Amino acid sequence: MGIVKSDLLKQFRDNFPNFQKKDLNKIFEIFTNEIKNSLKKGESVEIRSFGRFSVKVYKEKLARNPKTGEKIRIPKKKIIRFKMAKEIFNKINDK
Repeated sequence: MGIVKSDLLKQFRDNFPNFQKKDLNKIFEIFTNEIKNSLKKGESVEIRSFGRFSVKVYKEKLARNPKTGEKIRIPKKKIIRFKMAKEIFNKINDK
């Protein structure tokens, strides 16, 4: 199971007992909002020793429904791509 925001904030509180809960929550919100805003603008976000987030834009295209053969239009869309840093890759793969 993945980690959820509340568990992450609990770890922050345990590691930084001098900070108040509301301050740590605000710091976390600012951090995530900056990442979201940068990606929304089409910029990439790099966090050293963690990885890099970037936006890829897929153009609008005509496709075919394989069941009916009907042609459909697929609109332009953006997806977020993540490339992990070598340090994380090596930790995951026990190198």
